[in-house]
Amino acid sequence: MGRVVAAIVALLVVFAPSTAFADPAGPTDYLSEIRDIDPPTPSIEVAVLGGDSFVELTVEPGTEVTVAGYRSGDQYLWFRADGAVLENQNSPSTYLNDDRFASVDPPPNADADAAPDWQEVASDGRYSWHDHRAHWMQPIRPAGKQVGDQIVEGVIPLVVDGAEVDVTVISTWQAEPSRVAAIAGALISIGLAGFATWRWRSRTTWMVSVVPIAAVALVAGVAQFTSLPSETGPRLAWIALPVIALVAAVAGAVGEQRSALFLARGAVLVAAAQLLVWGLVKRDGLTAAIVPTGAPGWFDRFATAGALFGGLMFGAFALWTLFAPPPRIEPSTRS
Repeated sequence: MGRVVAAIVALLVVFAPSTAFADPAGPTDYLSEIRDIDPPTPSIEVAVLGGDSFVELTVEPGTEVTVAGYRSGDQYLWFRADGAVLENQNSPSTYLNDDRFASVDPPPNADADAAPDWQEVASDGRYSWHDHRAHWMQPIRPAGKQVGDQIVEGVIPLVVDGAEVDVTVISTWQAEPSRVAAIAGALISIGLAGFATWRWRSRTTWMVSVVPIAAVALVAGVAQFTSLPSETGPRLAWIALPVIALVAAVAGAVGEQRSALFLARGAVLVAAAQLLVWGLVKRDGLTAAIVPTGAPGWFDRFATAGALFGGLMFGAFALWTLFAPPPRIEPSTRS
């Protein structure tokens, strides 16, 4: 009974970090790009982050910029000349931009005709936001379009030092990625799990085999987390889950060396579950054309597939070693 309770508690702790996330950049099949800034304005830089998820505006010190919202007269963002960036809490756009698909009901105070209520959101002249003029706004494929087609063209109106500036953004449908990296990640994890299972009675062998899978996941998680600004809500779980997996694998190896076998098996179960959850969180990137990360897309897919298959196989094996009945010892036949 104690083993069952311990396993349940471990799994509850493991799955808890994956339940509540903001709306960060996710894998996508569409690439948004800045096509034109009219008139050309050297004091600003505009980029698209996460494939098509966020528009980032950087304004040089001494330049003042306002960003219009989606409705006439809607003042959304104000980049002051001193570098402060303010967001209008009475702008409907402030709330619509909380979700990629604008699936939000703005509060009663959100009125484009209301006096602005400015709140500082940045202090370095740079800010990123979901702008629904810069990406495809439906979870379904665009009808009548195919890979390579332009599916969006939108204009983001700015006022730069009193002059109107139009930023034109286009988005195109990208081809599916190669599956080679994902298959390689899965096969390597299966190979490590198979080797560990074959040598499972050798101390630490099967626990140490979890370490390279967790290490690769951690590198991929750090690359993704650090590639996105904090205001876009990058998921801490991208880093936290593989870190916990690494710590648990090391704890399991120590427990095995000290003959604390139940602790060792339980620690590897925790590590495997962390990897499995991490892979599930990132599974959409396996087939999406673009993964929002600073690492190559193939590396992220390699790590995700490795974590999924490694977590599944090591988790199953850890459960078997925890709950399998001990080998039966035949009574001595000596008279």
